[in-house]
Amino acid sequence: MLAIIGGSGLTQLSNMEIERREVVRTPYGEPSGALAFGRVCDEPVVFLARHGYGHTIPPHLVNYRANIWALKQAKATGIVSVASVGGIRADLAPGTLIVPNQIIDYTWGRKSTFFEGGDTPVRHIDFTEPYDETLRHRLLAAIAAAGDSAMDGGVYASTQGPRLETAAEIDRLERDGCDIVGMTGMPEAALELRRGALVERARHPLRRHRAGVAGVHGARARRAGGAVPCLIDRSRSAMR
Repeated sequence: MLAIIGGSGLTQLSNMEIERREVVRTPYGEPSGALAFGRVCDEPVVFLARHGYGHTIPPHLVNYRANIWALKQAKATGIVSVASVGGIRADLAPGTLIVPNQIIDYTWGRKSTFFEGGDTPVRHIDFTEPYDETLRHRLLAAIAAAGDSAMDGGVYASTQGPRLETAAEIDRLERDGCDIVGMTGMPEAALELRRGALVERARHPLRRHRAGVAGVHGARARRAGGAVPCLIDRSRSAMR
């Protein structure tokens, strides 16, 4: 079963036939909200809004551990994580869809591991490739099948938030080799690896140019966020 984590602007899937909602308790507290189970084009799907269904949880306060634990407990075999990001590269206009292949973590103070001592053995995960290549390519095929296009690969800069970045900070991220910047990529991706799920395979609709450099183009941002249900609806075979 595919799990979908919705980010800003995606608190529900319009073409998802919801069969039930389930409140899940985890050893790490409560997830961002109840899990919504249902079907999209007869395919089983579980959906979770990362920031809560009222978009009330800021990036630095999301209970990432509880979210990933709950989805794994629901027997999700893959996770597609959707996030709205800013473009660092000048050629990445708002509305661009991106399926990144690398990430740099600039966050701090977030609970980023399930291993905190006690009787649980420590595991050192290999994070060389943070995104699952098989699911990345399936997602790219789904985007193409839906008649859209996406940038294949890119480096996601995960910042602390909730404030946007200064112009100087964006310059630094650019020097570090980052292509896009968001606030929720970590520790989400690492935790998905640690729980044994297929890792976050993110599809990022670009909502803004880099902070301090250019403004938001709202219409194109809405089109990017709204493309998600269409992609699933029109590309079942590619997502299997």
